[in-house]
Amino acid sequence: MITRKNMSPCPVGLLLQAIGNKWKVLIIRDLLTGTKRFGMLKKSVGCSQKVLTDNLRILEEDGLVKRKVYAEVPPRVEYTLTKTGLTLKPVLNAMATWGEKYRKILTK
Repeated sequence: MITRKNMSPCPVGLLLQAIGNKWKVLIIRDLLTGTKRFGMLKKSVGCSQKVLTDNLRILEEDGLVKRKVYAEVPPRVEYTLTKTGLTLKPVLNAMATWGEKYRKILTK
């Protein structure tokens, strides 16, 4: 969790603290298209249940993801990006554009 005490003084460093691992970026990518259930995220992100749970908790603690639990049997849990999380859309779009250009360089 990012706190005032451990917050990077560099804006790029702070971004990397917030989304600086592959799993967080993939989770955010999937949630940019709308609310998802845990099982859908697990399948599309392609990580273990523990890794997904840990990263979703951190994203929730950092205010980027909202978790909603429905009182059903079995319980249904849905994840959505917060307003702050949605502001990452242009960042991920820029990353995708760069990745496509880089792919072309590597495959020449």
